Amino acid sequence: MTLMNDQSTATLIGLAKSEDLGSGDLSAALLPHPDKPAELRLLAKQVGVVAGQEIAQTILQAYDPSIEIRWNPSHPDGSLLDRTPVELATIRGALGAVLSAERVLLNFLQRLSGIASLTRQYVEAIDGTSAEVYDTRKTTPGWRSLEKYAVRCGGGRNHRQGLYDAVLIKDNHLADVATEDLAASLSRMLNRLGCAIVKPSFIEVEVDTPAQFEQVLKVVGIDLVLLDNFSLDDSRRAVELRDGYGLKGKLSLEASGGITLETIRSVAETGVDRISVGAITHSATALDISLERS
Repeated sequence: MTLMNDQSTATLIGLAKSEDLGSGDLSAALLPHPDKPAELRLLAKQVGVVAGQEIAQTILQAYDPSIEIRWNPSHPDGSLLDRTPVELATIRGALGAVLSAERVLLNFLQRLSGIASLTRQYVEAIDGTSAEVYDTRKTTPGWRSLEKYAVRCGGGRNHRQGLYDAVLIKDNHLADVATEDLAASLSRMLNRLGCAIVKPSFIEVEVDTPAQFEQVLKVVGIDLVLLDNFSLDDSRRAVELRDGYGLKGKLSLEASGGITLETIRSVAETGVDRISVGAITHSATALDISLERS
């Protein structure tokens, strides 16, 4: 599915336009010739990763179908900008319409490029290890498809899209279960999947302690175990225990919980397969991009 086939993206663009434009652009209406053809340049003024080109044309055409954007082929989505300023694209159209669309266009591009840029930093921090960076559901409401796209542009991987496509049994689902009863309780829960209408893409269980992890290893049918806030030593022991059970390649281990750019490499070096980082979506800073007259 492309971004523009995703209904949430189309709805979001419509809401953004309505929020900003309202009944009309009072400033653009003051131009002596608002329909005069103009050319403007989209400039990146900060080093980072580009994201959002797929929806830019749709945003602009929501204001005027005749607006055209031509992207610099040297800087597609996912490309790293290592110098500034860089001309990303040229926009041609009626001056008034382009200026009306400017802020909304930049809001989308700056937000998505910021996520892609921060994701790339995390990915580069664990280069050479076997671990991969994953996102979470800690996304801006309504922006999930777009923000997960930006994560992919930055070289990261997507976790589940929502509650409907995968099973993640978290600590709150198991709050009333004693550790010694965990394996039996999980087996009973997973047996209920036979009644589910939708087959989950994967089944994951969150554990908070090594003792819980040992219980989960006894359960058949689990694809992933989320090691929540495990110490580095406990993570290494979990990897060794998993491998000792002959489950390497069959059961993936995912580390999560307060992982930063400063700590992620140490986590990756424990041998875990995946590292989920909520910060790449909820704490990314917008990339500096501007629109200027040629």
